[in-house]
Amino acid sequence: MVETISNFLQDIVGTSPIGYYAIVFIMSLLPAVSGPPIVISLGVALGLPLIPTAITTVIGNIIPVPFIILFIRMIFEWLGKISKTLGAFTEKLEKKAEAKGNSFKYGMFFGLLLFVAIPLPLPGMGAWTGALIAAIFNVRIRIALPAIAIGVVIAGTITTLVWYFLGTWI
Repeated sequence: MVETISNFLQDIVGTSPIGYYAIVFIMSLLPAVSGPPIVISLGVALGLPLIPTAITTVIGNIIPVPFIILFIRMIFEWLGKISKTLGAFTEKLEKKAEAKGNSFKYGMFFGLLLFVAIPLPLPGMGAWTGALIAAIFNVRIRIALPAIAIGVVIAGTITTLVWYFLGTWI
């Protein structure tokens, strides 16, 4: 899926370094891509320098977080009114986030931070799901946003260090 999206974006923005950074940035905004581990790897595969790629990825991954926290419940309610199928889908997402968030109830800041900071390239991990958990548990944005942002920076740093050391060994 990442390759398909990347090829589609290459057709739009071209294959110049600026186009590749645009691809990295756009990919880091998407929920299905799982944030820094996949997107930094994509940037490296495109031949971009590691540090600027990591910075672009981290910024792009943080941008949607406040919007998710503030508006996702309204969007879910609206989708439920439009279609039973969409309502069932959003209900499934909420239950998934609740299941992941139950263990974080009492230490929500550190729970969100750790949840987002562990750079696993798995669906359902990262800033989008962290923001969804924060929204479902009504965590104030002044607590959730810094926790998720710090988590994204940590995940980006870990991924960058892994790629740096892989680059020196290869």
